[in-house]
Amino acid sequence: MADRSTHRDVAVEDFLPLTPASFHILLVLAGGATHGYAVMQEVGQVTEGLVHLGPGTLYRSIQRLLDDRLVEEVSSAAASGNDERRLYRLTALGRRVACAEAGRLAVLVRAARRRGLLEPQTSPRRGASP
Repeated sequence: MADRSTHRDVAVEDFLPLTPASFHILLVLAGGATHGYAVMQEVGQVTEGLVHLGPGTLYRSIQRLLDDRLVEEVSSAAASGNDERRLYRLTALGRRVACAEAGRLAVLVRAARRRGLLEPQTSPRRGASP
């Protein structure tokens, strides 16, 4: 396999499957640039408390995503105020990889539904509370 961190013409599929931690981070960053602690908090919210990323896992995963050029650090000039936290955002490649991983997982969820592992998807009734 080619060194993904140095080749521009690498295929999105070369990054798949992502680790769960990496996908959670990309999913959060798809909503906009943020800092590591906010990523940890939002992962917990997005997964309804099912996933907790500790600092070690979070920052090792972020470093790997930086090395693979799926995320980038936002320059301190772009950060507002005196906040010293590092902000991260998706790169164009990172967005494509996150989309491909979401599609890959959607296929698995559909298969799980067909095999009776998940309840059939129902659409909420109008006027009903979620």
